[in-house]
Amino acid sequence: MDSSQFREAAHGAIDEIIQYYDTVAERPVLPNVSPGYLRPLLPEGPPEDGEPWSAIQGDIDRLIMPGLTHWQSPKFMAFFPCNSSYPGMLGELYSGAFNAAAFNWICSPAVTELETVVMDWIAKLLALPDCFQSAGEGGGIIQGTASEVVLTALVAARERLIRRRLGDMPEGEERMDRAADLRGKMVALGSEHAHSSTQKAAVIAGTRFRTVPAPRSTNLSVTGKELRKTIEELKERGLEPFYFTATIGSTGTCAIDDLEGIVEVAKNYPDIWIHVDAAYAGSALLCPEYQHLCPPIAHFDSFNFNLHKWLLVNFDCSAFFTKRRKDLIDTYSITPFYLRNQFTESGLVTDYRDWQIPLGRRFRSLKVWLVLRTYGVNGLRKFIRGHVKLGEYFNGLLNSRKDLFSVVTPAAFGLTTFQINPPKPAKPSSPATTKDPAHEAYTGDFTNDAEAQYREDANRLTKEAYEKVNAGGEFFLTSTVVCGVYVIRVVSAVERAEEKYLKKVFDVLVETAEEVVKGKA
Repeated sequence: MDSSQFREAAHGAIDEIIQYYDTVAERPVLPNVSPGYLRPLLPEGPPEDGEPWSAIQGDIDRLIMPGLTHWQSPKFMAFFPCNSSYPGMLGELYSGAFNAAAFNWICSPAVTELETVVMDWIAKLLALPDCFQSAGEGGGIIQGTASEVVLTALVAARERLIRRRLGDMPEGEERMDRAADLRGKMVALGSEHAHSSTQKAAVIAGTRFRTVPAPRSTNLSVTGKELRKTIEELKERGLEPFYFTATIGSTGTCAIDDLEGIVEVAKNYPDIWIHVDAAYAGSALLCPEYQHLCPPIAHFDSFNFNLHKWLLVNFDCSAFFTKRRKDLIDTYSITPFYLRNQFTESGLVTDYRDWQIPLGRRFRSLKVWLVLRTYGVNGLRKFIRGHVKLGEYFNGLLNSRKDLFSVVTPAAFGLTTFQINPPKPAKPSSPATTKDPAHEAYTGDFTNDAEAQYREDANRLTKEAYEKVNAGGEFFLTSTVVCGVYVIRVVSAVERAEEKYLKKVFDVLVETAEEVVKGKA
């Protein structure tokens, strides 16, 4: 493909992308294909000779489009959003054209320096404590996903503890054995509602993992008291807690852990690395009304949020801030001869390869820069606030039908979770034989297991309604289980989200709930 052919192909591709975005709301959000649909439609291997772009482009619509879940559709209300924008796409286009591995400064100085500047911008916009800016001992780096960040932080936490415990012990077999013994006792911690990435990171790092309780009585948040209790119990068993993921906006319900209480625990256990995972909800810190959450973060080791979720930067782009970049560099810096150069040796430049697990890295800061400049701070705040209001609107719709729905966790950062209410039982045919009103039965007969039966029926009906809605293909929702309660999650935070789509999914939910409840009655 020469330059003129590329020009023609690129123009055609851009026209198709624009047409796709203009019509995405009209498409069923879920694909209607079966597992393995694609292989029979493709040849056994690639062509021996190149094909014209016109043939290739046609197959995108014919073969690929039918197998897509349309994450940019306003009818996509599952998981959390994975927002895209035209300036973000242009950043990807330029990044792909420059195509630099950018593992150290000399590979492309602009790649490193723009990332440093942009990450400082973001730290200020989110009102993160000054210790997370590059002018001090900290700084920010862009990674692929929050899961990658958690692994990076957890391994750094593990090695930091080893360095502190073994001190100046010389390198050698004895140090390696002592380090191995210590690793075998280490325990990573996370809320029972935290993202699974913490447990996966602990598996990869070869350490243990334990959850910290976060019951409904504390709004599904880990309290400082419960974290301290878990740490003390582990230490009594001779184990070594070394890392904890605190959460701003848990995956299931957008719960926020007790940050101020966790600060007091951190003061007593300085060897435990506290990482704040705000993968989705962290974008809301752009708005001053949420920035009261930020001061406690000064007492923690690292913070992360995904710009590709709620801040219009195309996937993948995860902002990772550390209070002491030396903790990362001491863990990940290995400099073979072929990576040495006068600029690195001078100590005057940043080599981001020393802050992360992989060597090479993409020019992700370019798309961040273009999005920030195109929308501006006020435009991005308007975007976030619009989705918060949509969440409150949907919460209100649910409350208008309390006969059918029970809100389990009210709208938070645009996310609401709820259950389907089982039908009310018929009144018992004979008078009650007990005077204890606590035994009033959901089943109408004063049995002691009434509460359990209600919960079981509510969970079953909610699951049935959820599966029916998704099977329809028009909308895509996700569910989860919180403290034994099966809930449906609805979060409408894509770029094209509007009230009319939430009203439509609500109408579908009402129709479906009435159907499943009638089947139960």
